[in-house]
Amino acid sequence: MTPIDFQIKMKMNSTSSSGDEMATRQVRSLDKKTHILRAARGVVMDGGFQELQMNAVAAAADVAVGTIYRYFPSRADLCATIVSTVSQREVDVLSGIAVAEGEPSQKVRDAVRTFVLRAVRGKRLAYGLIFEPIDPEVESTRLKYRLAVARVFETIIKEGLAADEFRKVDVRVAATCLVGAFMEGLISVLAPGASGVPVQTEEFADSIADLCLAAVAKPDNPLLERERPATGAVEAVSLKKS
Repeated sequence: MTPIDFQIKMKMNSTSSSGDEMATRQVRSLDKKTHILRAARGVVMDGGFQELQMNAVAAAADVAVGTIYRYFPSRADLCATIVSTVSQREVDVLSGIAVAEGEPSQKVRDAVRTFVLRAVRGKRLAYGLIFEPIDPEVESTRLKYRLAVARVFETIIKEGLAADEFRKVDVRVAATCLVGAFMEGLISVLAPGASGVPVQTEEFADSIADLCLAAVAKPDNPLLERERPATGAVEAVSLKKS
């Protein structure tokens, strides 16, 4: 091996080693960011976005406050990332329902019902994503979430119109109204200090889903004729301490 060949080989080995080290650092950095996000989401689930302070996240993640700022330049940036990440997960769930096999009417019910049930299970986080007052710079991220959910329902409504299951409606307006309806239907359950949560959550979700379907379906739609339990949807247990 000539001296030149030796130098080339050494340089290639050095470059390969540097590349491996860089890749390792990137993986560690990504893992650290994911860890911080998971801890921050836990803080929101416990106390809402009002409790999402950098000190609280640092304590939950067991890292220095400066480490958090390395990945998230500001509290608003951290809030927006949480809203974006969690919201996308919910949109993906609804999108899966929209593209699955089945009748459009059933898809409307399933999508609304699924959203309601998931929101009730993740009560505090869901309230933060939908209703809680939040930094103005984060509002645009939350608006994108609502629009993305509406786009999913636009897809289902178009399919329902093509299948002659739905009344003639403006697709975009109908989708936006549906999203507004089932989200607003949750506020009395999700809001901190609300009067109560449904004892029979399944019936509560069914009630909201039926109302949303009735807004777009033709009157003779078979799903609207099914009987529902007369009680349960409005029963509640107090959240306030006695």
